[in-house]
Amino acid sequence: MTISKNIIYIAVLILSLSIGLQSQDLPDAPSRLVTDQVALLSAQQVRSLERKLVAFSDTNSTQIAIFITKDLQGYDIVDFSQRVAQKWGVGQKKYDNGAIIVLVPKTAETKGEVNIDVGYGLEPLIPDITAKQIIENEMIPHFKNNDYFGGLDAGTDVMMSLAAGQFTAETYKKRTEGGGGIVGFFVPLIILIIVISMINRGRSRHASYTRRGGSGLWTALILGSMLSGSHRGSWGNFSGGSGGFGGGGGGGFG
Repeated sequence: MTISKNIIYIAVLILSLSIGLQSQDLPDAPSRLVTDQVALLSAQQVRSLERKLVAFSDTNSTQIAIFITKDLQGYDIVDFSQRVAQKWGVGQKKYDNGAIIVLVPKTAETKGEVNIDVGYGLEPLIPDITAKQIIENEMIPHFKNNDYFGGLDAGTDVMMSLAAGQFTAETYKKRTEGGGGIVGFFVPLIILIIVISMINRGRSRHASYTRRGGSGLWTALILGSMLSGSHRGSWGNFSGGSGGFGGGGGGGFG
């Protein structure tokens, strides 16, 4: 019986030491919200993101951190993100309202990876499925063009808006069903305004044609076409908060 207890004690001790050593391998908490270990972004881009995220944290109390690295230290990106977020203490411990974006840039030898990890206190506002949508819709289109700053800037803009309650996850999903992110929601609206303005000018020049209902028909056709086009596709079948880009396989691009 004593031998059995000793074996259990030794096993627990070894496990604890192993976990402790793994934790020591993780990077220490930085003094900033944007950490770029690989100099992927310019100094100006880092400052721009930092100012934005610090201002948001000061006004909203929600912290969003960005960590750019090339070394996941043997973890998969989801596990690594969670461990780093816990070690760094992103967000307020009382509310668990932090989020971290971990980005591994694409290289000639490896694919790129990105993950959004959200604290439990923030998850009702940014659920896993929405984190996935943000990655696929806001970040990866920029990353494909090597515009890493643009992807991080667009992604954090949406995360901040969701965390601040400016719109809901469901509203964001509906806005992006046609693809192209929030921009895809506003561009058709701008085009619609321009088209209506042109039609109204044509109406004043060709009053007789307008009386026959010609411009009204064209307005209806254009409106119907634009509204139907803005709802093509759906991001609702994604789950989780991570996405891959670069290289082959699911979620990748060459």
